[in-house]
Amino acid sequence: MSIFCATAIFAQSTFEFGTNTNPDGVKIEVDSHGLIIGGKHVLPVMGEMHYSRVPQNEWRREIRKMRAGGINIVATYVFWIHHEEEKGIWNWSGNRDLRRFIQTCKEENMPVVLRIGPFCHGEVYQGGFPKWLVERTKKDESYKLRTERKGFIEETHRLYSNIFAQVSGLMWKDGGPIIGVQIENECRGPWSYYMKLKDMAVKIGFDVPFMTRTGWPKLNGKEEFGKLLPLYGDYADGFWDRKLTDMPGEYAKAFIMKDTRLSGAIATETFGTNQDTKMEASSLKYPYLTCELGGGMMPSYHRRINISGREAFPLAICKLGSGSNLPGYYMYHGGTNPYNPKHTMAECQASAVTNYNDMPHMSYDFQAPLGEMGQPNWTAFHQTRWLHQFLADWGEELSQMDVDSLSEHYARRGCFEFRNNYVRIKNEGGVASVTPKEMSWRGITISSNDYQPFAKADSALYFIQSRQPAKAARIYINGKMRFFGSKNQIVINGNKLILLPPKKAESAFAIDGKMHYAKSGGILYKTQDGIVEECWKSIGTIEASKQKEHGGLREVKLGTQKVAEQPYEADFGKAAVWSIDCNSLKDAENKNDLFLKISYKGDCARLYADGQFIEDNFWNGKPMYVRVSDIAGKRIELKILPLGKNYPIYLQEAQKKELEAATDGILLSLDGIELIERSTTLLK
Repeated sequence: MSIFCATAIFAQSTFEFGTNTNPDGVKIEVDSHGLIIGGKHVLPVMGEMHYSRVPQNEWRREIRKMRAGGINIVATYVFWIHHEEEKGIWNWSGNRDLRRFIQTCKEENMPVVLRIGPFCHGEVYQGGFPKWLVERTKKDESYKLRTERKGFIEETHRLYSNIFAQVSGLMWKDGGPIIGVQIENECRGPWSYYMKLKDMAVKIGFDVPFMTRTGWPKLNGKEEFGKLLPLYGDYADGFWDRKLTDMPGEYAKAFIMKDTRLSGAIATETFGTNQDTKMEASSLKYPYLTCELGGGMMPSYHRRINISGREAFPLAICKLGSGSNLPGYYMYHGGTNPYNPKHTMAECQASAVTNYNDMPHMSYDFQAPLGEMGQPNWTAFHQTRWLHQFLADWGEELSQMDVDSLSEHYARRGCFEFRNNYVRIKNEGGVASVTPKEMSWRGITISSNDYQPFAKADSALYFIQSRQPAKAARIYINGKMRFFGSKNQIVINGNKLILLPPKKAESAFAIDGKMHYAKSGGILYKTQDGIVEECWKSIGTIEASKQKEHGGLREVKLGTQKVAEQPYEADFGKAAVWSIDCNSLKDAENKNDLFLKISYKGDCARLYADGQFIEDNFWNGKPMYVRVSDIAGKRIELKILPLGKNYPIYLQEAQKKELEAATDGILLSLDGIELIERSTTLLK
């Protein structure tokens, strides 16, 4: 099929947003193509990281690593329950210090989109609603959640006011980094509810260049055009699905080009599965922006998804090919939930609200490009990084290119062709690419199906091989076929074209127009001292002694949502128990840069330090990471529950085979504990 986008441009004046000029006179505008910053069309990349799930002393480093991965806007939720667990007692300290986080983003020149709720979800306990608020709704109907009723609106006003007190003076107009605010999340409306929240936020002081909402589910009633930007998303798989099979429903459609922005893969347990419909004409007047492309996926208790890392890149390719001008990843950086001795801080079936799934109490790794501890998931990190560098250097042109032609596996936007035939699990050997078709550069035209433009650096044009062809890869310059020579260079009319082989590309980082190379396979990012390389490597093993054998399989019941219910603390009485000796690390100066990598098999694992619950993991074939700074010098216990052959949970094929091969149909083992060091080296 072929589609042609409307050519009419709807300018900033069409949208009803706030002050869009900062003290330096730099203006952020929105038109029907996307964002315009300082009069220049841009195609930015947004990545989600939740400040309250990341240690405060790591914020700056992790923001720099996100920028190294090509992220140039950070999105973050403000979870109500993280700040007001008890009514009237606000906590904005430590990892919850929102103001300090925003100031750090300002110092790192990282724009921010603030997602202020009141409902957030984010797999947080009750979607972020504090327990006291939910209990109040049982006694007073005026507190009914996510409505315009008096009690709830008054409480939301208090929330917004307290958030604003933390970020006052940090809006774009003030010289701060906050460029956008998201109102609510995944809400059907009615539209009057959205408008009540937006008007409230604006009156309190949230005066920003644009305000957004998630573009799903379908609204109840008609919206007023231009009041909120709808942002979209798609996922390769979902922990929330009820079925225990590979990629049920519409997940495979995330890997095709399509002329709708909607997805049937998002939140299927509440919103239904058939959203793959034509867009309303008014919706096409908005720019096509995303805020939730699956940069990874959490395992829930009943659905143990194992993300390979190859999913994020083709997802972004399909959205860009379909006309999107903002890849926004959820999550780009994982995290850890705050500890609460009274109840889990994660979504669970046993809670009163947002009780669709049981999630790990502590871990929110999300198998993201940067994981829970900031550890890189190399395939996702590099593949998307290469694409993001391309967008940084060609985004201004691409953002103004309509979709000229489109089919399920191919799209053309101007001089760029987007292809994908990779589908998670179903076609793991497939490839995704963006390649030039008569792309102009310095008086020459370049075409290739085999090479992906990577960067403009050192006055040269860099390419990465986008696939492994059966024969020599080809590139056409001014219509004539050329081959990269033994030095992987072509020089024509004084112009230098450079091909980076796959391994070389993994070490190549374009920083300020110069190409730099990691020496030890790490991440390169800028600091005030220069360019540093961060590496993660195993530096030894840690001994564990078994203290107790497991006590047999527990009975796995279905919870309130009719999916397998996670174990509770009492269930861990049947766990096998190991003692881990980390006394030698008690006085280590680099405790904050040391981690345990625990490889195991079983149902799920929990780690305790001096009896306090520190970390947990639902087994999906991947190891569990633990911060040494949380456990050094303490009495450490690791508890692993056995996994039964007939448990009503979803496992992927590799993990199924391990379970089927287990003795007596019970899978449980501790396979080793590595000591991992994160190190940084200043490059000369």
